Amino acid sequence: MKSQLTILFLAIALAVSAQTKSVKKSPPLSEAAPETVGMSAERLARIDAMCKEAVADGDVPGVVALVARHGKIVFYKAYGKADTPSGRDLKRDDIFRIASQSKAITSTAVMMLWEEGKFQLDDPISKYIPEFRNPQVLQSFKYSDTTYTTVPANKEITIRHLLTHTSGLGYGVIDGDERFKMIYRKAGITDLFTTENIPIGESVKKLAKLPLHHNPGEQFTYSEGLDVLGYFIEVVSGMPFDEFLRKRIFDPLGMNDTWFYLPQDKAGRLVSVQKPEDGKWVRYPVTFYDPDYPIKGAKRFFSGGAGLSSTAKDYATFLQMYLNGGELNGVRILSRTTVDVIMANQSGETYGGGNEHYGLAFGVLEGKGQALGGRGSAGTFQWGGYFNTQYFADPKEDIIGVIMKQTQGSPNDQTGWMFKQLVGQAVDD
Repeated sequence: MKSQLTILFLAIALAVSAQTKSVKKSPPLSEAAPETVGMSAERLARIDAMCKEAVADGDVPGVVALVARHGKIVFYKAYGKADTPSGRDLKRDDIFRIASQSKAITSTAVMMLWEEGKFQLDDPISKYIPEFRNPQVLQSFKYSDTTYTTVPANKEITIRHLLTHTSGLGYGVIDGDERFKMIYRKAGITDLFTTENIPIGESVKKLAKLPLHHNPGEQFTYSEGLDVLGYFIEVVSGMPFDEFLRKRIFDPLGMNDTWFYLPQDKAGRLVSVQKPEDGKWVRYPVTFYDPDYPIKGAKRFFSGGAGLSSTAKDYATFLQMYLNGGELNGVRILSRTTVDVIMANQSGETYGGGNEHYGLAFGVLEGKGQALGGRGSAGTFQWGGYFNTQYFADPKEDIIGVIMKQTQGSPNDQTGWMFKQLVGQAVDD
């Protein structure tokens, strides 16, 4: 009898945590002629010409571009090389390190748990990760020996602060403040991702002991807050972070090519990170990160802020779920009401200069930003990644644009802004 009750309780727990069916059933992304969804094939050809020219001129070694409208992919092409030294051609289903595009996925996972009543957004993170109790703000710093003094922060860091990059945490090696680069390096903080045998919780607990840029909530400072939330998801859900994403987001949405570390049968599709050198593209060397991190190493560090790799179509699928109000193919990931909260201005005046605001997962264009032109309609949400990937989704026009590259140090690359502008001009309805 006792074992039967245990099985029953487990079944109920699994049922509660599983993604729910929806009365709405939007179809998965599929390809269609542009004219069927109010897009001009002739005008989309300008994107084709732009990509070809960028590769021919050496501005990028390769690029994959995808455009979808009303759930239909109307442009999806690959150009150039996935790896110039070996001559491997880029294919449209090749896999890219999406770096900070991971943040929106992690934020989505946080909000899924929020929908289950696991916490409130203004709960202090120390309630779940005690090491963050009694945060301190940097007061003075000595460059000669990296010693510093602090003063107590005027409030605790909340989950909302971490989602909106207003916690006061920094970003180590890519931080804009040299003092924090030095402090994080000395403390042994792991930035972005690693091939080393380090669990995310170990780095997060080190991070919790370090000073903040400013009092929580007072400024927008791009940070490792989403790495903290990756570990938070493990604490709250009782599941490894990578397993949570697989079971709760990737499998339900059919995002079969999105991983922290690629399975062996997918590793051959990983695009090389490249840089220009003496007029040609070469593989990027090992620096503070190993460019091969998705396919080798200990495979234990699940960076919620920068660790995922994916394809253009997988990421477009994720964005389409948002355009559908949190649902895709009859599976509800988020409620439409939760999506509204995610898109709302959560950053106040700390971000965007009036042209856009930051919600709980994305930068979101406002009316003044729309009026500047070439950025989409008000409400368009967007972000990008460290290795030169970009995306946007325009709810008013029901359009998605994803453009993927894998470069460092490509000063002549204009494809990001041009792509968004050319997608907008291809609307023909």
